[in-house]
Amino acid sequence: MRPPAASPLGADTERAYLAVFVLDGVSFLVCAAVLLRLPAVAPVAGRTAGEPRLAVLRDRPYALVTLLNAILLLRMPLLTLAIPLWTVERTHAPGWLVSALFVLNTVAVMLFQVRRARPVTDLDSARRAVRVSGLVMAAACAVFAASALPGSGRAAAALLVLGAVLQADAEMRQSAGSWQIGFSLAPADRIGQYQGFFGTGVPVARTAGPLVLTGLLLVWGIPGWLLLGALLLAASYGMGPAVRRAREGRHESAGAVVQSG
Repeated sequence: MRPPAASPLGADTERAYLAVFVLDGVSFLVCAAVLLRLPAVAPVAGRTAGEPRLAVLRDRPYALVTLLNAILLLRMPLLTLAIPLWTVERTHAPGWLVSALFVLNTVAVMLFQVRRARPVTDLDSARRAVRVSGLVMAAACAVFAASALPGSGRAAAALLVLGAVLQADAEMRQSAGSWQIGFSLAPADRIGQYQGFFGTGVPVARTAGPLVLTGLLLVWGIPGWLLLGALLLAASYGMGPAVRRAREGRHESAGAVVQSG
């Protein structure tokens, strides 16, 4: 039986596709209504005399953390672009499985994101979460690669589902860890500036990701998956030293301010 999210593709009618757009629009309205209920946040003080307008651009340790996070965020176009193309072009799994994997990811995040995020309470636990996410993501890449090996459609589908489960787990761990890192390393008086810079990882991953992933996975095939897994693993392990360096720099800056005061 096909999952509900696959029904528009299965029906392949104008009415079915229009219904998807209507439901998507309604979901945005519901989200907007929820956001309007959030309490207002008082604005922070403006720049002090002599402070550069974009101080975050001079914070090299934080910039390195942001770059590593952008690499880890390649998982975003992985789910929305690379895996669907890989499923259809390189495996014998049924095409409707693409929608089922979206449903699986959505349900998994809804049910387990809070549980995965609960142990992340400081920078040390955040680094561990990101490091484990890299290990899990590397395993997911290996499983996705194996789905293209000769075999039945059912075997390929089972491997794709297993890879999607691992990918969802890695996504939740990386999200929890990166949010904690991005906020904890930002100075209290420049949260907006630092978070804005840290958030550039999302558009970078969404813009460069499709080109990088299609080149790696659809052109190189199985070796591309293994290379991607190694890249994500290296970025996740590199996050630990990068965070330590940024935290030490923050402490040194705070000490200098105390001594000058």
